[in-house]
Amino acid sequence: MSEFKRISPDVKLGKNVKIFGFVNLYGCEIGDNTKIGTFVEIQKNAKIGKNCKISTHTFICEGVTIEDNVFVGHNVTFINDKYPRATNPEGRLQTEEDWTVVPTFVKKGASIGSSATILCGVTIGENAIVGAGSVVTKDVPDNAVVAGVPAKVIKFLKEENRVDRGKD
Repeated sequence: MSEFKRISPDVKLGKNVKIFGFVNLYGCEIGDNTKIGTFVEIQKNAKIGKNCKISTHTFICEGVTIEDNVFVGHNVTFINDKYPRATNPEGRLQTEEDWTVVPTFVKKGASIGSSATILCGVTIGENAIVGAGSVVTKDVPDNAVVAGVPAKVIKFLKEENRVDRGKD
């Protein structure tokens, strides 16, 4: 099934990475023991940590950093441009020189539910949970559960529901 994977030679793969079919990876880094589902694209300069699960149909664009032990549900979309345009002021198709990547960070142990959209420039805190279908427009605190459009804090996780940070 390797003929149905597009993995550029500049991709840095850790040990025991599992990649399913119909995946497009270029210029990115993926940590040890991470699993990449079918129909996922991860662009250049994106970084995925160790022990992550990236579910099917997800788009991780340039400028996204995902730390260790993160779950990304199905059909999650990250955005890296606050004011996207097809053309520059002169009417030509934009190139990399016409815009700036706005970074996004997902901290250790976070979980992002299916069909969530993560706008650029935000940080999703350690152990946070983003509800399915949410649109994250601002930073999510550590251990928060957020949901809705736009996503709002609905509660904080109790100590017994947090992922242990003491192990690697």
